Amino acid sequence: MDLNLKGKTVIVTGGGSNIGRGISLGFAGEGVNLVIADIDEVQGKKVAEEAKSIGAADAIVVKTDVTSWDSVQAMVAETLKKFGRVHVLVNNVGWAMDRLFIEKPREEWEKEIAINYWGVINCTRAVLDTMIENKYGRVVNIGSDAGRVGEFREAVYGGCKGGVIALTKALARENGRYGITFNTICPGATIPENPEEEAGDSSMWTKSGEIWNVFTPDVIQKVAAKYPLRRMGKPQDIANATLFFASDAAEYITGQTLSVSGGYSMM
Repeated sequence: MDLNLKGKTVIVTGGGSNIGRGISLGFAGEGVNLVIADIDEVQGKKVAEEAKSIGAADAIVVKTDVTSWDSVQAMVAETLKKFGRVHVLVNNVGWAMDRLFIEKPREEWEKEIAINYWGVINCTRAVLDTMIENKYGRVVNIGSDAGRVGEFREAVYGGCKGGVIALTKALARENGRYGITFNTICPGATIPENPEEEAGDSSMWTKSGEIWNVFTPDVIQKVAAKYPLRRMGKPQDIANATLFFASDAAEYITGQTLSVSGGYSMM
């Protein structure tokens, strides 16, 4: 199937680590102009070079803090100056720290809301004018099954991802008239196999990150056993679905939520 992505311009937020890295490299293989919008320039540049080596027409890194409206606007402006168009936006960047709701400090709640919800709002608003002008756009939001079913130790994070699902549907209704589609992909637990290479220092999955105190090898094995397909997700699993939603093959699909989680949730 020809996805008709070659030569199109794709922004991937958080495109340097874990799921974002997998998505970036998936698009690179289709010959796109890739913009990795990441707060971690060092990791982003590693992935950009890898992307060019496997077929990206071009790949650049724009240091971006998705929680900052000014930073996001500057990123989109640089993308337009370089490539002239934005065909696809993937709102991938996310962050969480697993703790019981009553044990989490307010600073963690605020960070989760800023990154997981405001980040999507900021980046989507920043590309909408140019997509409307060109009567074309694909916005793919990376949600989470935590936003569909509610998840133990992920109350605020799950609330943000549930908000992303609802936001996606509303924007799909508002902007379908302009030829713009909005869809959400909900991963289950998706963990880098080699965090030293696949997750930068700013990623929650960085090799020395606190999250590895939760996701010990024993816990990973137990979690995988709960999935019908008996394994954790891989970044490429999410990338495959993202490329489909971004392609012309999905031009008549909008406002949908797809779980890519090994059957963890079956909505």
